[in-house]
Amino acid sequence: MTNPLVSVITPCFNGEKYVDAFLTSILKQTYSNLELIFVNDGSADRTEQIALSYKEKFENRGIRFIYIYQENSGQAAAINRGLKIFSGDYLTWPDSDDILTEDSIQVRVAFLERSPDYMFVRSNGLYVEENTLARLCRISDKPNRFNEYIMEDLFLDRTYCSCGCYMVRKEAFFQIYPQRQIFESREGQNWQLLVPISSISKCRYLDEDLYWVVRRADSHCRRPRSFADQMKRIDGMEEILIHAFQVSSCNFDECMKKVHVKHARMRLCLAAKEHKMDILDRQYIYLKDNRGLSAADRLLYFKGRHVLAGHIYERIMTPVRFLLKGR
Repeated sequence: MTNPLVSVITPCFNGEKYVDAFLTSILKQTYSNLELIFVNDGSADRTEQIALSYKEKFENRGIRFIYIYQENSGQAAAINRGLKIFSGDYLTWPDSDDILTEDSIQVRVAFLERSPDYMFVRSNGLYVEENTLARLCRISDKPNRFNEYIMEDLFLDRTYCSCGCYMVRKEAFFQIYPQRQIFESREGQNWQLLVPISSISKCRYLDEDLYWVVRRADSHCRRPRSFADQMKRIDGMEEILIHAFQVSSCNFDECMKKVHVKHARMRLCLAAKEHKMDILDRQYIYLKDNRGLSAADRLLYFKGRHVLAGHIYERIMTPVRFLLKGR
């Protein structure tokens, strides 16, 4: 095996509580021909101080350390800052609140070096508890994790897109994004990279737990969201996929139809839960008209309407009962 350079691009926002563990995991990699591009996405805590304290440690190991600060613009914008300047033969972009096992990069590089017909590779990983790092479960135990053609599995959420599990060749990235620029969205950054690349290459799955996703109670993805925010997030995810398909080798209309059905079902579920009758009706009709309506969708729809009808009935009958009681 040769010794290709691996670029690690990592955005971070207010990471003082956890960035030490992430940086230490990079420092301990058994594979050392690395460049770490650390993008501080407008942190207002001690993230900068902690990150820069590692600069000399990385350089002493021969690891190039690049620190970038930007005003808070989201992970996709931060990733773009790194994509503009990375120089590695391989690319990975782990989250700054997670942890790579010591052989994470070495194992994936070894596979790509001996398998030139694969443009990217992915491993499995673990969800671990925040304070003790105790194992909770694997990221995936689904049988389809062994699939090599994963584009549809990715955009239909049938498989995982945990960013630190993946590694891609620079040639694949430049084939999709010669301008070194992914679509910027506050709703994420992984589909922009993984969906187009999976449209031009198979992906080998390595059944090893090489990445730890730390389950944090205060993580961004687990914070409570209003109904409007949840609807906006669904719209944002749909927009990401529109842009991803535009640079993919795929049947755009066919892929978009599947995505519209998927997100109509998400809106249907949300509207049923929040008792939003107008949205519930629209999504039900869309699914029905586009042959996307399942038995579960029908049950959810009628359950949602029944619950809503019950709420309306109670609102009408409460004052009536009060008046009757008064008599």
